[in-house]
Amino acid sequence: MLDSILSERNIINEPLDLVPRMKSQGYADKYLRGRREWLERKTGCRLTHVGAYSITGDEMRGNIENPIGAVQVPLGLAGPLRVNGNYADGLFYVPLATTEGALVRSYERGMVALTRAGGVTTRVYVDENRVSPVFLFDGVSEAYDFTQQLPEAFSEIRAHAESTTRHGKLLRLESQPIGRKVIVNFCYSTADAQGMNMIVKATEQACRWIVAHSRARSFYVFSGYSSEKRPSGSLLAGGKGKKVTAGALLSKETVRSHLHVTPSNLLDLWQHTVLGHLQANVIGYNGHYANGLAALFIACGQDVANIVNSAVGITNFEVDQNGDLYASVTLPSLSVATVGGGTGLGTSRECLEILGCAGSGHARKFAEIVAATLLAGELSMAAAIASGEFVMAHEAYGRNRPVA
Repeated sequence: MLDSILSERNIINEPLDLVPRMKSQGYADKYLRGRREWLERKTGCRLTHVGAYSITGDEMRGNIENPIGAVQVPLGLAGPLRVNGNYADGLFYVPLATTEGALVRSYERGMVALTRAGGVTTRVYVDENRVSPVFLFDGVSEAYDFTQQLPEAFSEIRAHAESTTRHGKLLRLESQPIGRKVIVNFCYSTADAQGMNMIVKATEQACRWIVAHSRARSFYVFSGYSSEKRPSGSLLAGGKGKKVTAGALLSKETVRSHLHVTPSNLLDLWQHTVLGHLQANVIGYNGHYANGLAALFIACGQDVANIVNSAVGITNFEVDQNGDLYASVTLPSLSVATVGGGTGLGTSRECLEILGCAGSGHARKFAEIVAATLLAGELSMAAAIASGEFVMAHEAYGRNRPVA
């Protein structure tokens, strides 16, 4: 981008003394300041807030190119949230970064109700990530033979893949033949990282070996099947991130006192809105997973684009024989990390520290907290709609007439 700008410097009449700073890809603060000064002169805007940040330019290296500063998003705190998980066990206060009024208040209401009910039980079933290259063959016969012989070469393929990484472990290969093409899912354990860059590198290394030792003519490292950063039906089966469930039993008294509805009201709403989801051909069913995911991802330095695949899931409301409510969420493809990416940057690390999830060994704990948080949001939103309070809450806490 900057090189193309510089090539037009005679047209835009930029002073030559800025050229070295603009052309450099340096991350020192002086380079960021130089870019801001250039942009301010070019556009006439003032970048006072963009230029006010606490992390250094050098800390941004590897996370962004052509940096000029940082953006600010309001950060709120919701809780307490009681989580009874295998990895997250205790009371948590959840940081949520958002500009949507009423969102933090809504999630907090759900959290309080869940905590008063005894907490949320959470479990992680699957923890892996995948890359899905496609191999090209001359005909159906060659493609078929490839799928039959692939398991015999697994050890060799795994060795080549894992030669590129200390943390990624190839778990298995899954063949998906389509005519004379074969898509192969390379399924990895990525420890506490989201790990997509890591496993793409590993997969490319393995694919080159496969082409050299098979009848495959060539390959593309991405086929589209992996559903990275896009929704698909295959995500409901899991295998793209962590498959996590969260559920809680809330007595009818707790539902009434904290959510202002009855369990039957919520079940009725669930049944009727399932019809709308079916008519819209939605993948899964949920009220607003993306709201909680976006707020948590921005606060905790996650790859925000992974909201798209992470938001595929199923919310379920049931009323038991005592008239109490059992509510659950199932997130089959939740992509979260506690190392790598933006997790170590400034406020992102601090927000993970609030949850006790910063650094290695905490990704599954974080996943359980995320699932419990989304359950709180589903309950509160459903209750607001069922009780007729939804619009009133946004009027009270949103930008229309925010209360003090």
